[in-house]
Amino acid sequence: MFDFYFVFIVAAFLAVQYFFSTRNSVYWGAILPVVYLITMIWMLVTERLVNMLAFLLYLILGMLFLLAEWKKGRDWVNEKRKRELEKMVTHDMK
Repeated sequence: MFDFYFVFIVAAFLAVQYFFSTRNSVYWGAILPVVYLITMIWMLVTERLVNMLAFLLYLILGMLFLLAEWKKGRDWVNEKRKRELEKMVTHDMK
């Protein structure tokens, strides 16, 4: 079930999620979690996932990873803004 390509696909999605999360608007980082949630619900409704436990595990773990990347990206943006503000304050003191 878990093959070599699956790992690269997951890594690519997490990289895209991190990239979206580091944009100035917070909402860019919400795109992939919303798409993932809709996809998982669609898979449950169309009976591609028939086991409710598997659905819940995939849903919770996937959302946790996507939201963790979102948080990490937002923290990076906030830290970047803070450093820029400190540079501006230091420059104004001269």
